[in-house]
Amino acid sequence: MTKSGVKKVVLAYSGGLDTSVILKWLQETYGCEVVTFTADLGQGEELEPARRKAELLGIKPANIFIEDLREEFVRDYVFPMFRANAQYEGLYLLGTSIARPLIARKQIEIARAVGADAVCHGATGKGNDQVRFELGYYALAPDIRIIAPWREWDLSSRTKLLEFAERHQIPIAKDKRGEAPFSVDANLLHSSSEGKVLEDPGIEPPDFVFQRTISPEDAPDKALTINIEFERGDAVGIDGAALSPAALLAQLNEYGAANGIGRLDLVENRFVGMKSRGVYETPGGTILLAAHRAMESVTLDRGAAHLKDELMPRYAELIYNGFWFSPEREMLQALIDKSQEHVTGVVSLKLYKGNVIVVGRASPNSLYSEEHVTFETDTVYNQKDAEGFIKLQALRLRLLARRNARAAKREG
Repeated sequence: MTKSGVKKVVLAYSGGLDTSVILKWLQETYGCEVVTFTADLGQGEELEPARRKAELLGIKPANIFIEDLREEFVRDYVFPMFRANAQYEGLYLLGTSIARPLIARKQIEIARAVGADAVCHGATGKGNDQVRFELGYYALAPDIRIIAPWREWDLSSRTKLLEFAERHQIPIAKDKRGEAPFSVDANLLHSSSEGKVLEDPGIEPPDFVFQRTISPEDAPDKALTINIEFERGDAVGIDGAALSPAALLAQLNEYGAANGIGRLDLVENRFVGMKSRGVYETPGGTILLAAHRAMESVTLDRGAAHLKDELMPRYAELIYNGFWFSPEREMLQALIDKSQEHVTGVVSLKLYKGNVIVVGRASPNSLYSEEHVTFETDTVYNQKDAEGFIKLQALRLRLLARRNARAAKREG
């Protein structure tokens, strides 16, 4: 017996086992028309097989949407996030988190265009992605119907998924017939590996888990020096060549991959409450973060820089938890973007065996004054001024010390 109330649903569709099973399950369970949406975010996979698979499962060509979103992803999501130097729990560069709001927005746009009354995702009921997708859906279409199969069906294991797929003649890649060794999510910013061989956080990840970077031990013995140009907080070129956002990140990914840069083995706190272990590879993003912070070091005032660092954990947490479309994230973004008005110039870095080493930074907007910091004779700074400055800073400490001394004398 089919569920009622849904006429047409837009499914976030990768063409893999899970979403292919979901596609057929939607047709069976809801008896509704299914529209598939596949986003090219630079995951490095050919997407036409997803189109062919959707057609094989009975989806009309007019109901299959495949969009190249690489430039939009980097320009409108990754770069704004990197202006904030965002790292969740001080380490994670939010590669999966930042992709979800864009996918959600495109799903809602397609739903409106085709007259769909529901959207569907393939995230499980244990993870963060269900929250990220659905907060995005509700922020953009508050009355949309959301279908989350992993919270509804009884296909609770890989074995049951495979049995369902074989029963409905859904093509299964040969490497999916056994249990997958781990789960992978990828886009132009990063790859994320979780589960199976990675579930014990006390065991080192096997070499085959890493797909985007060579081991730092196997990286070249000679450092690679590159120069990254910035304009108003965003990287715009490498070694004098202007590049689009996606092309620039792709180039940094190549440099990072070849030099063993961007590996992270992290136990993090999921929004739903449990801890999880993930292995991330963010080669280009790791380089970009180091370069951006170096550019800010000479162009941001101390107060602005320190305020940004104080706000960064909150900003990163909002993205991790799925609140990209929230007013507080937008408020923080406005502040962050204001801080980037003078973050323009060139940063020189050496890439060597997993390390990103800043070796130079120059900007027409630099606040660095060599005449002020020189150890030689100068005419711009009176060192005697420091005495009054220090005494004013120390006044409260001296008053506290005197009070404590009086109290100790009374008690003694």
